[in-house]
Amino acid sequence: MASGRVLVYGGRGALGSQCITQLKAANFWVVSVDLAENPEADVNVAVNTTESPVQQESFICKAVGDALNRQQLDGIFCVAGGWTGGNASTELTKRSELMWNQSVNSSLIAATLASKYLKAEGILQLTGAKAALEPTPGMIGYGVAKAAVHHLTKSLAGKNSGLPDNSTVLAILPITLDTPMNRKWMPEADFSTWTPLEFIGDLFVKWAKGEDRPTSGSLVQLVTENAKTILKST
Repeated sequence: MASGRVLVYGGRGALGSQCITQLKAANFWVVSVDLAENPEADVNVAVNTTESPVQQESFICKAVGDALNRQQLDGIFCVAGGWTGGNASTELTKRSELMWNQSVNSSLIAATLASKYLKAEGILQLTGAKAALEPTPGMIGYGVAKAAVHHLTKSLAGKNSGLPDNSTVLAILPITLDTPMNRKWMPEADFSTWTPLEFIGDLFVKWAKGEDRPTSGSLVQLVTENAKTILKST
């Protein structure tokens, strides 16, 4: 019998795939939402990026509702996103639109899914960035999008946000994740300061089970030093 039901938004990326592997190992039934299918997931919902965000939301909500068949989710984990650099002189609007689509629109759709399908006392996790707690002049579009996710997290944790009773809303704020792509592009970096994907997968399993959750509305920084990661909530 399944431990529970969860959804991973961004379930085909490096972090999403690792989290699905660990959630499945913990016997969770998993829906993956992404551009491509994750073969480990029980259900896949493929996003069509040629559609508007409103159209994407409508399609995803219907597909998830059909898959759940009147069941509800214990957790929704949104790890969709991306990165781009650039200041005001380097295609600021174009780069910002890309970041908004990848980080903010996915978070908004995840919030809508939570309002419809998350259990009371369930968890919604979004993905911000520690860098966006401060000015980001060399990556303005990225910083603006992640700061918006931080605001969304705080707002969803407030009274009358539309989420289920006693639900928990959190944002993780990583610095650098230890992914194959990051290692490829930054081969000389100090990997002992990068957060392992397995650490985040373990967090999500615990949070899906209702264990060791920070206070709703928390922005949870993932600080890794000497290959050890600690959580710092604000």
